[in-house]
Amino acid sequence: MPIPKKQGGERILGVPSVKDRIAQAVAKIYLEPSLEEIFYKDSYGYRPNRSAHQALERVRQRCWKYDWVLEFDIKGLFDNIDHALLMKALRKHTDKEWILLYVERWLKAPMVRDGNIVDRTKGTPQGGVIGPLLANLFLHYAFDLWMKRTFPKAEFCRYADDGLIHCKSKMQAEYIKEKLTKRFSECKLELNENKTRIVYCKDKLRTQDYPVINFDFLGYTFRPRLCYSASKGEFFVNFSPAVSKASIKAMSQEMKRWKLNLRSSQSLEEFSRMYKPVLTGWQRYYGFFCKSAMAPVFNQLNRMLVKWAKKKYKRFHRSKTQASKWLTKAARQKRELFIHWQLGIFPAAE
Repeated sequence: MPIPKKQGGERILGVPSVKDRIAQAVAKIYLEPSLEEIFYKDSYGYRPNRSAHQALERVRQRCWKYDWVLEFDIKGLFDNIDHALLMKALRKHTDKEWILLYVERWLKAPMVRDGNIVDRTKGTPQGGVIGPLLANLFLHYAFDLWMKRTFPKAEFCRYADDGLIHCKSKMQAEYIKEKLTKRFSECKLELNENKTRIVYCKDKLRTQDYPVINFDFLGYTFRPRLCYSASKGEFFVNFSPAVSKASIKAMSQEMKRWKLNLRSSQSLEEFSRMYKPVLTGWQRYYGFFCKSAMAPVFNQLNRMLVKWAKKKYKRFHRSKTQASKWLTKAARQKRELFIHWQLGIFPAAE
């Protein structure tokens, strides 16, 4: 089943049958505790009791500590994992024949695509229960353990196939990139050159000129930002995260699909029941760092609601200003309807 990627192209999901999903869940429950014991703390993706926010916080602190970041992305990780290498890694941690038998069968199980049966010679299907655990096991040996042995003093953070390596100098970053490219080639993987870059963490104390001073990670953009220090009573430039432009664009496009202005038969309360959980989820994730950066999303929603009010009430058909004033009054009286109203983001006066 193909699904679109944010950056274009498509990702193939291998959706297992109900019986296979149950069997994969059993295997995952059996394997995960023993694998969690050997996974490193700097690996966050698809692991119990570890979140994207924890990874972002770790990266934020390390960007203050180190001047340079090597941002890397593995090209088509789930589609290119070598079956023989993965099974070799798995045998290190279990001798249960039923686990080994079923995992190998799941890896090699053909997919039905466009009505045709496609054999699998590499990769682990996305969409399965056990796929992320197997991908983490593969990268534990291909990257995490290799980094600890080859560059024991270099700190890194990995979330599935997206990773960051913090470096003391540009020269160190270039050297690690060269070695990492070779390492992944040995493991039959490839770096995505379009998403692999060396970044300078510029701020008030680090003022060198360098063309790349920002990177995206887990829906956030890390870059120099103007911040205010309440204790010192002054503004300063800090290298910190906030929701990325790509994430804002994705949320904006999703809201446009709601077509609120064409639904004049519905009320604010009905919109709240339908969309408040979505909006709250966005705010809790993307507003975790730099809450104010979510304002463009919520301002757009307010504008959409003003257009809805103009369509719904005849007295506002020709007056955007009056519709905006009415919605602002409603927002102040019924803040609980939407998360952004609770945060004090009301329609702007027209």
